[in-house]
Amino acid sequence: MWLMLQQDKPDDYVIASGKTHSVKEFAELAFSHAGLNYQDYLKSDERFFRPAEVHLLKGDYSKW
Repeated sequence: MWLMLQQDKPDDYVIASGKTHSVKEFAELAFSHAGLNYQDYLKSDERFFRPAEVHLLKGDYSKW
């Protein structure tokens, strides 16, 4: 991010790791840092699932 701010001209950037992680993995990690079990606080509601759920999303950070 620091390098983006050092550029002479503004441009568009995608910040991504190129790795995939689920929301479940993120919740497990975040809650474990607080010493909590995410399952005690979060639940899924199928009403909010997308009709055509995308199962794999991965950010492309390459500059074209």
